[in-house]
Amino acid sequence: MISHDTIWQAIDIMAQEQHVSASRLAINSGLNATTFNKSKRYDAYGKLRYPSFSTIAKVLNTAKMSMTEFGQICDRCQQNSQ
Repeated sequence: MISHDTIWQAIDIMAQEQHVSASRLAINSGLNATTFNKSKRYDAYGKLRYPSFSTIAKVLNTAKMSMTEFGQICDRCQQNSQ
């Protein structure tokens, strides 16, 4: 199972691979610049917040990356956290 931290870490890695910040990746994907801020990864009560599928799809399109490639990044993140 892919964890909350894994998904967010994968998005951060995607940004690094594009040689941009997570904020710039969001902007390039047509999203608000604060979409991927660390403060937005949890709500005001500490509940986990996940990016929507449409948000992930926009970022994948911008990065010219497939869902399979995103999954591979997630797999690497999970292996590194174990």
